[in-house]
Amino acid sequence: MSAHYFRPVIELLLSDGRIRAARRFIERSDDDTLARQAALSAIPAPTGAEAARGARVAGMLDDAGLADVAIDAVGNVRGWYGTGGHDGCVVLSAHLDTVFGPELDVSVARHGARLQGPGIADNARGLAALVTIAEALATARVATARPLLFAATVGEEGHGDLRGVRHLFDGWRPHAFIALDGAGLERIVHRALGSRRYRATYRGPGGHSWAAFGVANPANAVCRAGAMIAELPAHHSPRTACSVVRLGGGTGLNCIPQEAWLDLDLRSEDPRALVQLDERVQKVLTGALEPALTLEVQRLGDRPSGVTPRTHPLVQAAVAATRAVGQSHHLACASTDANVPIALGVPAIALGAGGRAGDAHLPTEWYDNTGGALGIVRALLVTAQVAEVN
Repeated sequence: MSAHYFRPVIELLLSDGRIRAARRFIERSDDDTLARQAALSAIPAPTGAEAARGARVAGMLDDAGLADVAIDAVGNVRGWYGTGGHDGCVVLSAHLDTVFGPELDVSVARHGARLQGPGIADNARGLAALVTIAEALATARVATARPLLFAATVGEEGHGDLRGVRHLFDGWRPHAFIALDGAGLERIVHRALGSRRYRATYRGPGGHSWAAFGVANPANAVCRAGAMIAELPAHHSPRTACSVVRLGGGTGLNCIPQEAWLDLDLRSEDPRALVQLDERVQKVLTGALEPALTLEVQRLGDRPSGVTPRTHPLVQAAVAATRAVGQSHHLACASTDANVPIALGVPAIALGAGGRAGDAHLPTEWYDNTGGALGIVRALLVTAQVAEVN
C-alpha cells in the first residue's frame, strides 16, 4: 500500500484541531523537553541498574496525566493513555539504559548549540520525547480509538539482551509498537538486525611456560579460532557479520594459561542466514580444539531478526509523517526494542526523536536540537494515525 494513500490521512490529522493543539504544545515545550533530556541523561542508568532513572521517568509520566503508572517486575515503567480494554493497544516506548558503566561521569555540558554527555541522545532523547508526547496528548485532550501504552524499558543495550521488552510482551500482543530511540528525523527502522553473542572458553592443564612447554595451550586455541573466524566468507545479501569483540585469559607472563576465552558477535538481517552463520561458527570453535583441551560455549545474547514490510500501514504512516514534517525518509535496519515485537509478528518500527547527534556509545556523545520538535511531531503523527484519533 503506497504512502500516497496515507498522505491525505496525515493531512487530515494535521488539520484536526486537537492534533494542531498537541503540535503547538510540542513546539512551545521545546526548551522544556531539552531540559528534561539533560536531566534524565545525568541520572546514571547502566544496563541492569536503571532504577533511579526509571523512578524519575515514572514521576514524569504520572505528572503528564497518564493513568496507572507503575514499575513492573523487571523495572519497566508503564503508563496508560485512553480508555477501554488494553487489548489492541498501541505501544510507544523508549529504553532507559545506557551502554556506560557506573564508574563513568554522565553529567551533561553545553558547548554552543550542543549538549554533550554519555547517553545524551541514546536514549535520553527518546525518553524526553516519550514524556512530551504524553503531555501533548493529555493537554490537547486527543481521543483515540485504541488505548496507548507508554513504556520505558530496561535492558535494551548490550548484555541486557532486550530483557525489558521481552517481559513487556510476555503473554499478550498489542496492535502495534513504536520505539523512540536516539535522535534523527529521517530514519525509519523497520528491519530488525538479529544477533547472537557467545563466550567460547578453552581450558587445559596449564603450567610453567618453560617447564611445561608443549602441553595443550588454550590461548593457542583462541588464536586459531579467531583466525578461522576472520576467514569466514562475508555475505551481503542478506548481510551477515561475525566479529571477535573481546579476548581474555591467563594468569602471568611465565604461565601457560589454564583458561582462555573469546567473545563473539554474530549478526544478520535474515533469521535463516543467522542460523547458518551460527552453525559455521560452532564448527570453527570445535575445530580449534586439540587433545587435552575442553571447550565451553556460553550464549550471552540472542536478539531475533525479522521485518515489518515496507508496504505495511505502520511503515507507510511513518513515511507519510516524515514527509509531512518536510523530510525525506530513509528505511533502515538496526537492533532496537522493535526486534522483539517484529519477531513475534507484531507490526513495529523505531524512530529517532528529532535533532542531530554523534559519537554514539562514546563518552563524547553529543546532541544538537536542530529540528528537535519536528522529530517529536513526526512521532505524534504516526502514533495518532495508528491509534486512530476519534
